[in-house]
Amino acid sequence: MGIIYRNYDDPKRETELIKIARSCKRKRYQLYVSNDIGLALKVKADGIYIPSFNKTEKFLNLENKNLTILGSAHNQKEIQEKISQKCRVIFLSPIFFIEKSKKKLGIHKFNLLSLTNKTNFFALGGINKQNIRKLKLLHIKGFGGIKAFKKKPALKRPVFLKNNFFLIG
Repeated sequence: MGIIYRNYDDPKRETELIKIARSCKRKRYQLYVSNDIGLALKVKADGIYIPSFNKTEKFLNLENKNLTILGSAHNQKEIQEKISQKCRVIFLSPIFFIEKSKKKLGIHKFNLLSLTNKTNFFALGGINKQNIRKLKLLHIKGFGGIKAFKKKPALKRPVFLKNNFFLIG
């Protein structure tokens, strides 16, 4: 299980991430930082997450730093970009309907994309209690979600699952 930290605009980003990193270490969760190699190294994260909008090649030498590279894609072109960026895992989304996107891959298109590309895919997007059993029909190594895992935080417990965090399983 792991968490992807992808809060880009918070001025207290580093302080918040240090607390999260400590908690992840205690709970033995993997931690990935989105789009920031320096911050990932500073908090001793397990790896880096490259979102679909990031097309740069600046993440190619991360194997030397013992960082796992994760990425996300929505179509064949983006899958090829993530493979060229040496992503070990690619989140392919959205598998099911989500409000912010008019498109969804569906089971057949998802499987077509995952079977024609030799990499590890995780399903993402629209996963909930009603459709989680359909994941058994997919050619995947795992899945991720926000709403599927979201909890209401206790008052004294650190808040892990906000909109700017991502739980993978």
